[in-house]
Amino acid sequence: MNKLRLNSDYFFKLSPDLLCIAGFDGFFKRINPAVSRLLGYTDEELLSRPINEFIHPLDQHLTSQYRESIKKGNPLLNFENRYIKKNGEIVWLAWTSMPLYEEALVYAIAKNITHKKKLEEERNALLANLSVMNEELKNLSFTTSHDLREPVNNIFAILHLLDTSEIKNPETIRLIELLKTTSESLEVKMNKHLDALSKNAKISVLIEDVSLTETLDSVRKSINTLIENSGAVFKIDFSAFNTLSFNKSYLESIFLNLITNSIKYAKPNVLPIISIESRKVDEVKRLVFTDNGIGFDKDKVKDRIFGLSQTFSTRPEGKGIGLYLVHTRMTSLGGHISVESKINEGTEFTLSFKGL
Repeated sequence: MNKLRLNSDYFFKLSPDLLCIAGFDGFFKRINPAVSRLLGYTDEELLSRPINEFIHPLDQHLTSQYRESIKKGNPLLNFENRYIKKNGEIVWLAWTSMPLYEEALVYAIAKNITHKKKLEEERNALLANLSVMNEELKNLSFTTSHDLREPVNNIFAILHLLDTSEIKNPETIRLIELLKTTSESLEVKMNKHLDALSKNAKISVLIEDVSLTETLDSVRKSINTLIENSGAVFKIDFSAFNTLSFNKSYLESIFLNLITNSIKYAKPNVLPIISIESRKVDEVKRLVFTDNGIGFDKDKVKDRIFGLSQTFSTRPEGKGIGLYLVHTRMTSLGGHISVESKINEGTEFTLSFKGL
């Protein structure tokens, strides 16, 4: 028994993960060396001050809410928050915490995921920037072609209005005819270019019949751990229609972002309920995503909800990219997305696919 205890002490001290025992009073009771090494505080400093003092101010309220849930006997899985090191640096930690109710203690293990978070932010920022650049280049091509076509047409019209019967110089007549031929050729090329741009805008992504059920199943499998840990409940009704003429990867991206948003912004201690329903209004196919999360004040947000890097919650998960991508996916294929939300009353997104 003593040997087993000795080995467990070695495990506690040598583990590269952050291991700790905390009390229901909000103080660390025991920590392993990895905690003090990462945060830069001495053991005495970490044990003598409330845990909340080491947590990033924007994460303190949410962390406290989940701590109250743990004290009621509910384990906490894969909870992410930010701590501030003694030197001022911010680190991201992913926690798994198990309560021992009889002793008013919490046994917790955390992993340092700062590097992962930075990579995610860089990847999402790059993806968003590429989307913006692609849209700007496409708009520039349309604008340039459209703006050039008008003066070309004017030149063409003016040359055809010229009366060459009074011109005696054969060389002048030849040059005018050459200008007419050149302007006609330029007009044809401009029209072809605009037609090609319009066509490419529609066929640059593959449009096919996509099953809503299969898309949802694929997305749920890809984030199965997140769904199970959150306890999310799904209410699905695709009875109005189950097939869309759309791009498959775009639709998966839309489902993924809206579902993960509902889970990220769930109310503390309340299981997220996510409803996805297909509706048909006249000739318009619609998908309606509804949740029971924390919501937001739509009057304050106004039109910024789908803007790049716009966030409307103090929760650290939000980077303002997911909804921007959803909006971009929808509008690039002629669709439309709208949102209704109230604080603490959940959010509803309506996706309209008219003509798709």
